[in-house]
Amino acid sequence: MPPRVHAILVVRPDGRTPAAFHLRRTLAAVAGQTRPVDVLTLVLCGADATLAEVAASSTAESVVTASAATGFAAAVALVAPRLDGDAVWLLAQDTAPEPEALSRLTGSLELSPSVAFVAPKLVRWDDRTEIVSLGVTMTGFGRTVELADGELDQGQHDGREDVMGADVRGILVRADAWREVGGLDRALDGADEGLDLGVRARFAGARVSLVPGALVAVAGDGVAGPPADLSAQRRRRRAYSSRAAQLHRRLVYAPLPAVPLHWLSILPLALWRSILALVRKEPGLIGPEWAASVVALVRLGAVARARRRLSRSRKATWAQLAPLRIGWSELRESLDDEPDEAPGGYRRGELRFFSGGGAWLVLAALVVSIAAFPALLAWSVLGGGALQPLGSTVAQLWADAAYGQRALGIDTIGPADPFAALMALLGSLSPWEPSRAIVVLWVLALPLSALGGWFAATRVTERSGLRLTGGIVWALAPTLLMALTQGRPPAVITHLMLPWLFYAGSVAHRSWAGAGAASLLLAAVLACAPSLAPALGVLWAAAIVLAIVLRAGFGVARLVWTVIPSLALAAPLLWHASAHRDLWGLLADPGVPWAGPQVGPDPAGRALLAAGIPTPDLAGWTVLLPQGPTWWVPLLSAPLALLALIAPLTQRWAAGIAMLVVTALGLATAFAVVGIQVSFSESASVPVWPGTGLSLAWLGALGGALVALDAGLAPRLRFARILAATAVCVAIAVLAVPALTSMARGVALVTNGPVSTLPAYVAAEGHQDQDVGTMVLTPQNAGGVSSVVVWGGSETLDGQATIIATSTTPTPQDVEVAELTADLVASSADDVVARLAGRGIRFVLLAPAAAPESDASRAMRLSASTSLNQRKALDAVGDTAKGTLWRVTTAVAARPEAGTGIQTIARLIAVVQLVVVGIALLLALPTAASRRAARRTPRVVGPYWREGR
Repeated sequence: MPPRVHAILVVRPDGRTPAAFHLRRTLAAVAGQTRPVDVLTLVLCGADATLAEVAASSTAESVVTASAATGFAAAVALVAPRLDGDAVWLLAQDTAPEPEALSRLTGSLELSPSVAFVAPKLVRWDDRTEIVSLGVTMTGFGRTVELADGELDQGQHDGREDVMGADVRGILVRADAWREVGGLDRALDGADEGLDLGVRARFAGARVSLVPGALVAVAGDGVAGPPADLSAQRRRRRAYSSRAAQLHRRLVYAPLPAVPLHWLSILPLALWRSILALVRKEPGLIGPEWAASVVALVRLGAVARARRRLSRSRKATWAQLAPLRIGWSELRESLDDEPDEAPGGYRRGELRFFSGGGAWLVLAALVVSIAAFPALLAWSVLGGGALQPLGSTVAQLWADAAYGQRALGIDTIGPADPFAALMALLGSLSPWEPSRAIVVLWVLALPLSALGGWFAATRVTERSGLRLTGGIVWALAPTLLMALTQGRPPAVITHLMLPWLFYAGSVAHRSWAGAGAASLLLAAVLACAPSLAPALGVLWAAAIVLAIVLRAGFGVARLVWTVIPSLALAAPLLWHASAHRDLWGLLADPGVPWAGPQVGPDPAGRALLAAGIPTPDLAGWTVLLPQGPTWWVPLLSAPLALLALIAPLTQRWAAGIAMLVVTALGLATAFAVVGIQVSFSESASVPVWPGTGLSLAWLGALGGALVALDAGLAPRLRFARILAATAVCVAIAVLAVPALTSMARGVALVTNGPVSTLPAYVAAEGHQDQDVGTMVLTPQNAGGVSSVVVWGGSETLDGQATIIATSTTPTPQDVEVAELTADLVASSADDVVARLAGRGIRFVLLAPAAAPESDASRAMRLSASTSLNQRKALDAVGDTAKGTLWRVTTAVAARPEAGTGIQTIARLIAVVQLVVVGIALLLALPTAASRRAARRTPRVVGPYWREGR
């Protein structure tokens, strides 16, 4: 006698797909079975008038209502007490069986009395040639593995019959087996229900069989089985359900002594899997991972019930089920079959760094750098301009990069500049002699710039010749060469980082690897050039708007992430500036405040900025030709500018407009900051360096020029393209001649720097003890004395702080230093040396005034020297190259340490910043999957016009 089949169909208005449409098709498919069901029961979860109407008009024997939160297992359990048949057929609103499906399922169930349930072949709702599921197994650690999903159905799996489990949708279960194993486990919450049912049936001594000839179309509404990943929300829900089910099954299947160990490992595993999710560029899985872990931790009652249910019917062992599990080698083979080519047929071409001349360009730039700056090879420390030595040890470098006591000031406590972290990272590359890393950076600046320019050009063009043009023009940019010859480390690093920011940032919306790399590069650029924050902020906001409008929000989360590391690193500085109402100080250039030669805010200066020249000497030409005409020098930038203006008129007009926007923002930044003075060096105000804004403008102009050369000329005008590119390179090379020859002519401001800015006597003590304090007094040519307290053996580049250089309101520490200075250079106060000693200051240095020394500064120096010599507790060490030095002879107190609260804040800030940067690093690390995905997308950003190379 044929088995009597009771079909249970669960309905819930869930997701974006209209449930009523799917339900009508499913009901029609059930009614059209060649072997009709004997009893049909609908379970309607949630109030929906349309679904209720469809259910009422169906041939169902009864309709059971439940709340919208009722899961599939719970909904089936509502009908289980009144099962009317020998087998139960589990269906959902989006589970439409083919006409022969039930007939073949029941036939297979009749032929095999040892089979607990049979499972059909699930195919796509709109394409029955693609397999959705055909059997499920798991690894030794309980990970669910589909045996055939996402494959075209060519009958390749029809020979498989015996499996561990199956997708719960469409399975036909014997009623006696259903009662014996206790039905579906409600704690699985929509995932692995069929696999768990199969495992329990296997333990009860029964089998699970596939019926590939029985086809059931599924849409993935999520009522039963995992939802189709049509949206980010559904992907998160699917990930949560899968992980929660896996953890639940692990606690249920494990031997009793191992359950506590598995329970204790849940949170450590969540942390480890979160790190793996970042490495795999899937940060969206972190939230579901932790949610599932927390649920598994607290849902111990469900685990206990499931273990009791399993033990009641258990007859077999895991050893008997082992052949049905999947091994690691088979799993790797199944996961490693993803093609390199995109479904549309695109495959990225070769980079051609060596064959296209990129390697030769970098080598040539290195040769030019050595020829232009040969003395650097013999120097260990750079001086001049805004250059100073780095800290003598790696520990000092990282201490200066942390929140807490600053290396300058009598007792200044506050946040470090993010630039200090960059200096610490750079100095750590040469731990035995950190300052030499700056020297190496200067030598490699030209080749690194050429390399960055070449790679940035790969986002604009596929032509090897134009990529070489991009590398040459970027390496010879006036902003870089002026920064090198004047000694401006932040400007040099900014210029080196900008092309890589463009390279990664232009594809940040595509992948998490690009977003992670762009976030780190953006943090580095803003650490060196805070004045670029408004311009880069505009570009970031525009990218988000375009992603929302043109890409339906795809990639917005990645773009949002790109600013998180920058905000994390700058947050302490932002908080300090807000608390002290000194937001303008955030625009100050980090490092040593130095008012070097640069154009002014007058019309002539702004005209030079428009030509890409940040200095009034016309990039050195007025010094090279003191008597000759130099009016033609700004015109050397004209070919580049003209090509950039043509770019929006080409077939790649969108890319051309984008490059013009970058240029305009860079120029606007340079024009705006050239008149801003927010930091101070002794008694002189220091304007913001406009060169970093020009570097951004130069990047946009260069990109626009490459777009114009790439798409603005017809194929038959190849010679004109070569001629135009050559003209641009030659013009920029001529503009660079004075800078490249400045060291040979002895006019470069960069010099062989001292190991310490303090006398050797102080440097020797300070090298061993960073708490050695020195008060440096410098007479000012305009009158008065500048005073600063330096801790350690030298004033260092990493020890500078903009909270000191930009402070406009005297702090109590500033007042104390001013009072000590006044008492030292006057002859009245007798206890001033004792006060110095009480503050931990061991030395007093009277430094020379800036040359040429004025009469006022000379008089102040002589008066201060006389006053200091009269102090009984001061011992004159003598005249040094750094000035006249005195040593405090009384007992000197130790420098007061920061309080416990400050140290706690410093640790908290460091942990948060390290976590954020660590996440960015994990996202940026390439993986095999990310490289494979990258090969499926064009290297050039934006619509690309191809005519053949």
